[in-house]
Amino acid sequence: MVLTGAEIVIRCLQEEKVEYVFGYPGGAVLYIYDALFQQEQVRHVLVRHEQAAVHAADGFARSTEKVGVALVTSGPGATNAVTGIATAFCDSIPMVIISGQVPTAAIGQDAFQEVDTVGITRPCVKHNFLVKDVRDIAATIKKAFYLAKTGRPGPVLVDIPKDITIAKCDFEYPKEISMRSYSPVVKGHQGQIKKAVQLLLEAKRPMIYTGGGVVLANAAEQLTKLTRLLGFPVTNTLMGLGGYPASDRQYLGMPGMHGTYEANMAMHYSDVLLAVGARFDDRVIGNPANFAEEPRKIIHIDIDPSSISKRVKVDVPIVGDLKDVLDEMIRQLEAAPTRPDASNLAAWWKQVEDWRSRKCMEYKNSDEIIKPQFVVQKLWEVTGGDAIVTSDVGQHQMWASQYYRFDKPRRWLNSGGLGTMGVGLPYAMGAQFAHPDMPVACVTGEASIQMCIQELSTCKQFRLPIKICNLNNRYLGMVRQWQQLFHGGRYSESYMDSLPDFAKLASAYGHVGIRVDKPADVEGALREAFTTHKNDLVFLDFQVDPTENVYPMVQGGKGLTEMILSAEDL
Repeated sequence: MVLTGAEIVIRCLQEEKVEYVFGYPGGAVLYIYDALFQQEQVRHVLVRHEQAAVHAADGFARSTEKVGVALVTSGPGATNAVTGIATAFCDSIPMVIISGQVPTAAIGQDAFQEVDTVGITRPCVKHNFLVKDVRDIAATIKKAFYLAKTGRPGPVLVDIPKDITIAKCDFEYPKEISMRSYSPVVKGHQGQIKKAVQLLLEAKRPMIYTGGGVVLANAAEQLTKLTRLLGFPVTNTLMGLGGYPASDRQYLGMPGMHGTYEANMAMHYSDVLLAVGARFDDRVIGNPANFAEEPRKIIHIDIDPSSISKRVKVDVPIVGDLKDVLDEMIRQLEAAPTRPDASNLAAWWKQVEDWRSRKCMEYKNSDEIIKPQFVVQKLWEVTGGDAIVTSDVGQHQMWASQYYRFDKPRRWLNSGGLGTMGVGLPYAMGAQFAHPDMPVACVTGEASIQMCIQELSTCKQFRLPIKICNLNNRYLGMVRQWQQLFHGGRYSESYMDSLPDFAKLASAYGHVGIRVDKPADVEGALREAFTTHKNDLVFLDFQVDPTENVYPMVQGGKGLTEMILSAEDL
């Protein structure tokens, strides 16, 4: 069958069972949009800015096991997409981004809307392609999807010049793809797994430290079984929330900069640390030299060999798919004649409970002014802890991660690696398209929400019933917090003046807007949003305490044991 390049692009997406493409048209992709128009299998979501297209595709992927797809034009379309691509890259999200390019003959001629998209995106994609022959489109898109979702997932960009979308050739979609230079290790080394199990059985002060890899690998069930089999304490990083049930007693909360006292102390003083799909990043272990002060054995399981021994020395590296490796560890543990020493484990849990008794997450609530933590706690209660929650970046992100207890994976979507403000609403859009019958809430702040607020228009067009919880403190809250604590209280450019009336702004877009000023009205407003206005987008503008800070806190460059637990520690 002879098709144009544009038609081949769409046929490839159909072959990959793509349901939604998030995008924005332009000159270089007009033929692709024309081919898109002439079919019904792949639905297009017209966003209002290319950055939001990529974030929405990213949110779709995070909340499912599927590859997110975005479509943008050349030049500014591609450059607007770069922040979204980098965000997905930092969090290992499987995505395919198709970008238009100027005609082949015009490349390098400073043509209208020309940029070197492949060159610009090279540092922030898993791989990228420039297609120069229409006969290569099908194989290239097949490779792009394969690369995006195998091994350590990531975004893959396919750049297609306009003349290639007009050219014709026979279409045949490859059934399989083979890439000699790309063969990710899936099966963990049996000898290393055996060593790891032996270390776990001999541990006196064990700790299980898990990251976003557990969620990406759909290994939450295996992790939960292994943790309960061993009876060890466990922690999920910001990216790994939901990988182990937060309401379970063995869960110690999040580790790191804004982690709990008990999680950080148990991480630091453990004698055997099992790291699963985590990368020991600076926000989790703080200063590596401080972390290395305590002798411990480290077992590290990861699909990406480059992540192992990158920041800390690892004793037992295991490269492989987390589900397969954890299944094998469970099998070996169940077959083992011994169990971890009960008296040692009891003494360790006694120490952990002593740390937990500090109740580091308690805060002083108020009848006069809304505390942001209180809003998140009420959101958890009203939704039964079963909503998909997205966030932007800043204080509200940390409060959402601390006070909304995630018991299931793929319910918490945030930008953990790049820390991109503006992702919350597009993430919620992607998640709502993927799960039309589930409650989706976006916890944001008055600064972050304005970075992609134009997407309220997209939400109206597609009738997306997202609930936006704006923790409005009139500050760039996390910047203000650092300026207060470490810059002598000099609040340089961190106050948000001239803010819009968000409730009226939401109404102007055709949504429901509610301003909440009193603590007593918080729960009622949330219940109204999720019941009376179940099928509407509701923008809840909570006027929260502008002086509230996120605790606990480990200052940048400090060790896990150097936590600031509250304002009294300052």
